[in-house]
Amino acid sequence: MGQPAIPPTPQGTTFDGKTCLVTGANTGIGFETARQMLTLKASRVIITARDKSKGQAAVEALRQDPDVIEVNPSARIETFHLDLDDYQSGLAFCDQVKGEVSDLDVLLCNGGMNIMNYQKSKNGHEQVMQVNCYTHFLIILELLPLLQATAAKRKSPSRVTFVGSGTQYHHTLNKVPLGASENVMNHYDDPNIYHGLQRYSDSKLVVNAFIRGLARVVPDSEVIVNNFCPGRVETTGFDRAIPQWLKMIMYVYRWTSSRPLKHAGWTAIYATAVTGRESHGKFMQSNKIDPGPPFLNEPAGDEFIERLWEDFVADVAPLDPKLKGFAY
Repeated sequence: MGQPAIPPTPQGTTFDGKTCLVTGANTGIGFETARQMLTLKASRVIITARDKSKGQAAVEALRQDPDVIEVNPSARIETFHLDLDDYQSGLAFCDQVKGEVSDLDVLLCNGGMNIMNYQKSKNGHEQVMQVNCYTHFLIILELLPLLQATAAKRKSPSRVTFVGSGTQYHHTLNKVPLGASENVMNHYDDPNIYHGLQRYSDSKLVVNAFIRGLARVVPDSEVIVNNFCPGRVETTGFDRAIPQWLKMIMYVYRWTSSRPLKHAGWTAIYATAVTGRESHGKFMQSNKIDPGPPFLNEPAGDEFIERLWEDFVADVAPLDPKLKGFAY
C-alpha cells in the first residue's frame, strides 16, 4: 500500500540564526533531520546519543556532509549525552543545556525504541514508555522556560515537536481500558496487560495525549507544540529488536511501500518550521493535520489526557520541585 507523496521543503524555509536540538539523532530520521536543518542554515545543531562515541561520529559525518559544507560550513554542530532510559540522565542533560545553550528555538523529540518483550527502565517503568515518552516529557518541561525565553527574544514562537506515529490508532486502551481510579503510568507498567506488538502504538498514543495536554499549558504565541508521523521509512535500524519473522515481513513492507529517508526528513522540517499555529496540540500525517484515534476525541480521551498529565507531574515532581508548578 502506497503513501502520499511528500513535497520538498518550500523554498524560503530557513533556520538561519537558530539553535535546534534533536534527540536520538546519531542515525536514521533524527540524523537526516539534523542534516537538513544545517542545510537550511541553522547556526547551531545539537544531537543526542546514548553512546558518546557514536554521537561524536555522527557529528563528524554532519560536518563532512557535502551539502552542509557548501551552504553552512561555519555551523556549530555538537553532541550531548542522553540516555532516555533514565530520568537522571535526562536531568543531567537538561542541566548541560541550561548551562551551555543561551537560546533554544527547536526541540525535536525523536529518540525512541521498539522491543517485543517486557523490560523495566532504570526508573522502574516499562522501558518503551520510559524511552519514547516519560524522559522526553521531563526534558520538555525542564527546557520549557528556555524555549519561552527564546520566543520572547525572537518575538516568534519556539517549537516543540515529537516524532509520533499513525500506529497509535492500534493502541490497547480499546481492549484494556484504564480503570476508574487507576494511575496511567501504573497501567502501562503492568506486565499482565503488556502486549509487545502494540506497546509502540501505546507509546505514540501517550505522546499525542501529552502534546494535547501541553498545548493547554503553553500558548501557541510562545511555543508551538505538535507531533507528526514520518510514515513508513526505508531502513533506519528501527526493526533490529523485533522477532526474525516480523523482520522479514517488515523488510518486504518497507521495500515495497517506504519513503526515502530524505522525505521523512522533509516531514520533520515541515512540522518544526513550515506549519504554524494551526498545528498547535495537533497530530500530523503526510504534512496534514490528522484527528488521531477516535478515543482521544471522546470524553474518555479528554479525561485520559488530564489523568496522564496529573500522574506524570506527580511522578517527576520529586526529581525537581519546580515541576509541581505544572500541575493542573
